[in-house]
Amino acid sequence: MANDELPGVLASLPVIDAKAEPTLKSAEAEAFYTNAIRELAATDIPFLVAGAYAVSAYTGVVRHTKDLDIFCKAGDCARILAHFKEIGFAVEIRDDRWLGKVFEGKHFFDVIFASANGTMQVEDQWLEHARQVELLGSRVRIIGPTELVWSKCFIQDRGRHDGADIAHTILKAHDQIDWHRLLTYSDVHWEVLLMQLLNFRWIYPSERGHIPDWLLDDLIARLARQRQLPPSRTKICRGRLLSQVDYEIDVKEWGFAGVGGIGEMRDG
Repeated sequence: MANDELPGVLASLPVIDAKAEPTLKSAEAEAFYTNAIRELAATDIPFLVAGAYAVSAYTGVVRHTKDLDIFCKAGDCARILAHFKEIGFAVEIRDDRWLGKVFEGKHFFDVIFASANGTMQVEDQWLEHARQVELLGSRVRIIGPTELVWSKCFIQDRGRHDGADIAHTILKAHDQIDWHRLLTYSDVHWEVLLMQLLNFRWIYPSERGHIPDWLLDDLIARLARQRQLPPSRTKICRGRLLSQVDYEIDVKEWGFAGVGGIGEMRDG
């Protein structure tokens, strides 16, 4: 299926005029990514461009990038890797839970179908709410701003923190974010969303109106109800959803349960 046909759902997606693109290391790197995108777009495998390319497209923030993030549904990761292996690229399954890689020499791109911490996976609605963009000579799906924010909410440790990407996306694309859908995505971890929204309000006090009042009211009401309840009997540390390393001691030495596993019980 040729990319320029763009049949069905893809053809109906909104087209965005990217505000900017990341800078690449070299002409050699640009040639690799251009070819990779062209190869992907020529298949019938649905995928999304995310990462630095998406942030640049929505915000205009230009930064140096060493790779390309391709999002897809779990069942399509193997299809992408198999396709590139067949045409001569090296491939690797870095982590069967979320990540594959495609290499050509020192250049590579990531094939991502879930978050590293297991809280989210790429779903049909990510594809349905994507945008179209012209990228390196091909017209492709790019992750929507709602899903872009959600995909970055848990990336916050000493080595990498994507809070600025979230703040900039809200600042520049708040009118394109589906706040109801974002709340649905984050429902179990609503406090993480509240933290990101408060972070935005603190960074941009003059732009607080970009966050809908009903959303803050909903989250603050949840907080008020939660405060009326007793704490969990099981000692829990969810910090490893943010950083495996930084909160390792909590689970290994201090008796806290992580997302899975058994922790100590509180008295009373």
